[in-house]
Amino acid sequence: MTTSESPAQRSWQDPASVDLMLDELETWAVVGLSGDPSRTAYSIAALLQERGKRIVPVHPQFADPGAPAVLGEQGYATLAEIPFEVDVVDVFRRSEAAGEFADQAVSIGAKGVWFQLGVVDEDAFERTTAADVPMVMDTCPAIEWRRRGR
Repeated sequence: MTTSESPAQRSWQDPASVDLMLDELETWAVVGLSGDPSRTAYSIAALLQERGKRIVPVHPQFADPGAPAVLGEQGYATLAEIPFEVDVVDVFRRSEAAGEFADQAVSIGAKGVWFQLGVVDEDAFERTTAADVPMVMDTCPAIEWRRRGR
């Protein structure tokens, strides 16, 4: 732990949880992924695909049946609408709006929750981990892969 990291922040980025999600879990629902290539969600979703992950865009725009695919994948307006198993729910939303997606992830049986860099909700972290679902907050898969030298 660096001197700038709090003990709570360290537990938000538990190496075992990071390893589980990056190494073992394959299907990532990316909340906030629209088709806008200028958004961070788009570039991280593309990286996830490059690393062999299946991405599932989740954004309200997909309530429109004519919404185009994103990165070759059909999107869904909500997590509950995804008709197959999701391993990780990756959240690109502001901290104050992110907690509900952690709760939804637990309710759909996701095996992990990832809140992106700058996204922190301590209460959601407590609820999610209390439900035995590993959760990572305030980091990014790109950062974690780079940290691991991959």
